[in-house]
Amino acid sequence: MIDIAGAVAVEAIDEASRDQPDAGHRAAGVRGVAAHYGDPMREQRTLATGVGLVDRSHRGVIAVTGPERIGWLHTLTSQHLAALGPGQGTELLVLSPHGHVEQHAMVAEDGTTTWLDTEPGMTADLLTYLEKMRFFSQVEPRDATAGHALLSLVGPQATDAVATLGVTGLTAPEVLAVPGPKFRSGELPPRPTVSYDVQPLTGGGWARRVPLGVDLLVPRPALDEVVAALREHGVPPAGLWAYEAVRVAARRARVGVDTDHRTIPAEAGLIAPAVHLDKGCYRGQETVARVHNLGRPPRRLVLLHLDGVTTDQLPASGTPVTLDGRTVGFVGTAVHHYELGQVALAVVKRNLADDARLSVGDTAAAIDPE
Repeated sequence: MIDIAGAVAVEAIDEASRDQPDAGHRAAGVRGVAAHYGDPMREQRTLATGVGLVDRSHRGVIAVTGPERIGWLHTLTSQHLAALGPGQGTELLVLSPHGHVEQHAMVAEDGTTTWLDTEPGMTADLLTYLEKMRFFSQVEPRDATAGHALLSLVGPQATDAVATLGVTGLTAPEVLAVPGPKFRSGELPPRPTVSYDVQPLTGGGWARRVPLGVDLLVPRPALDEVVAALREHGVPPAGLWAYEAVRVAARRARVGVDTDHRTIPAEAGLIAPAVHLDKGCYRGQETVARVHNLGRPPRRLVLLHLDGVTTDQLPASGTPVTLDGRTVGFVGTAVHHYELGQVALAVVKRNLADDARLSVGDTAAAIDPE
């Protein structure tokens, strides 16, 4: 999609952006993605009110095959995967021994392969971890990024758009309620905490219904054909800037951008979609259980409104959030939203009052109380 008229590549705007293929994937032929196609605000409105097609083909893709793959991934990650079957998707985390978030992946199971797509630049680390944990298990994890690409249909009309590709009846995501502290064992059913419907595409690949729309995991040789078919049916392209603005407004954290090396799942809103609290024996589980039972994670994810008076430049990820000169958190993703203005996701101290008068650099900031 980078060849569509008007496309402006992410790296043409910011050479240091993490939203570009890593060196290994670029050498394998993976191309950059568009920040926008000439009108970022219009593209945002399209995603918020209709449907647009976003090129997210810079994300890494790992394919895991082998008869023991489901049980093996179940033991290594935060999600309950033991009963994951064909046509199902979910999310998972890999945690450090101390419960800090190291990796996040979206999941699609097709019956022979479990597909994991993850943040650009993080694929190699996740694959290295999986390979180290193989031991004698009958599993074969491999980097499949050069052969498969992710596109996203975003917006309330996403299921109508994917129907033009022959995929109908995708059911809405099903999310289990997060139990309260010290819940009874067995209260949570033994299944993924979020279930995404996954259906095959006619020309190969899969469609996965997700909170922001429908993800399309497409063989790269079929990528142009899929894009052309959707555009012929009136689905316009939208850049990554528009996608990020919609994501921020939905308060969906992105690992590696809206998290730091100390972030635990409860601080970034990752318990509901990616952590099964009644599942034990995975790395970092003790911290997750302890924090949930106490009910007091040390930090929380918030949406900040930035006044935009002193500057129209957005703060970089990691910029401190301060109160009276004292650091109380950090900014993750900051965007220009078509309705909300300048907003950002931030991780701040749990006890920070919602009406605190905050600063991000020279910019005044206020917490959106939801």
